[in-house]
Amino acid sequence: MEESDTSAILAEDSESSDSGKVCCFKVTQNKPPPPCSCPFSVTVEPVMFLSMFSIALQGPLYTQYLWERLSEDVGYNGTKGGGCNASTVHDPLQKEVETLTAHWNLYINLGGFLVGLIMVTLLGSWSDRAGRRLVLIIPSFGLAVQAAVYLIVMYLKLPVFWFLIGRICSGLSGDFNAILAGCFAYVADTSGRGSRTFRVAILEACLGLAGMFASIIGGQWRRAQGYINPFWLVLATNLAAAFYTYLFVPETVTPDPGAKLLSTSHHRAVYRLYKSDTPEGRRTKLWFYTLCFFLVVSVHLGSSDLYVLYELSAPLCWGPELIGYGSAAKNLAYLTSLMGLRAMQCCLEDSWVALVGLTSNIVGLIVISVTDTTALMFTGYGLCFLFMATTPVLRSKLSKLVDPSEQGALFASVACVEGLCSLVSSGVFNSLYPATLYFMKGFPFLFGAIILLIPAGIIGGLGCLEKRESRTNREGSGIS
Repeated sequence: MEESDTSAILAEDSESSDSGKVCCFKVTQNKPPPPCSCPFSVTVEPVMFLSMFSIALQGPLYTQYLWERLSEDVGYNGTKGGGCNASTVHDPLQKEVETLTAHWNLYINLGGFLVGLIMVTLLGSWSDRAGRRLVLIIPSFGLAVQAAVYLIVMYLKLPVFWFLIGRICSGLSGDFNAILAGCFAYVADTSGRGSRTFRVAILEACLGLAGMFASIIGGQWRRAQGYINPFWLVLATNLAAAFYTYLFVPETVTPDPGAKLLSTSHHRAVYRLYKSDTPEGRRTKLWFYTLCFFLVVSVHLGSSDLYVLYELSAPLCWGPELIGYGSAAKNLAYLTSLMGLRAMQCCLEDSWVALVGLTSNIVGLIVISVTDTTALMFTGYGLCFLFMATTPVLRSKLSKLVDPSEQGALFASVACVEGLCSLVSSGVFNSLYPATLYFMKGFPFLFGAIILLIPAGIIGGLGCLEKRESRTNREGSGIS
């Protein structure tokens, strides 16, 4: 190895080590400590776990509750008493219930995401000056308010329209996307460039672990006691996330007392982030990686919206227990993706790890699109075992393209994109599903697999470009 190469490697290692030391300093010096201190190197992971647990617990239950309430309204009882079977595939009442459920899912999600889209941009960029902890506490309380409204609807049997009111209350606090933005910005504050992809993957594994436990518990609990008691746990976990943040999460940003939440400067910071092209080529990469992130997350969210509806109806006709196991199998992929990502990083660059994850997702969606048996459905879930290896790579690549002082604005924009993903995916997939029931029930999943070919091509192209740039830089260093 040449001396220049050795010097470059040592410099890179030193930079990574120094960044880690700086991050520790940032957390511990000149910042007001939390009321209690955590003896482990765990910071925002429990916040992510608790928030995702509440989302994953209420998601399938909320869809099933909508299905039952709307079934009562139209006089359909095909899923009770063993009435759902292959002969009900063309039942007009079942089609009506499926269509109504998909449409109400769309309306409620649209209302929440439109409001959250505006608020998460404000909160995320504001956290660069006001601190990260507030951006974790405020949306946790907002999600608790949403759970409280849902409980009132169930106790009083109010019209399903009131679910929209609860969803908007959560959107006004930034919704779950604000928690995502705060957690990922916090990890960017406290991790070096070399370890960032894996740290982001750990956070996403928390999403999967929480989702897996919530899915198993939710299916069994709903079968035994109905809907109300699980939603009390949803309320409790969101309050627990808020209080954990207040008590145990150290601040990584020096709070500015003059930082205003309601200011156009936060939106301007996001605009400048994507307008600046310094260093040269950064803007193009930011836009392309953001586009890839948008397409990947849109397919993930859009298909997730339909899994429960797909499983409830013929020919699968799953009950609450099987739906819980199915959701657990889907969420288990977060953990298998984490392990796979760690193993693949030993021999592959991040871009190729992302491509392997996309391949797993595409193959799994194709199998699910033609599923007509329980075994085949679980096979599709199994083939998706690496599908979450893509998003940590994309988040990490975006984070490495911006300065440390821009992390909050970046992850605010990423959270804004996630809100837009939810908006678009809810509109497209929840409209596509009832429209294609008559010729191919699983067409939306096939459509998602086709869409994923676009980010696969972009990531592959950018990966080759970055490899060429790296080789050119090394040759230039050798000549100098």
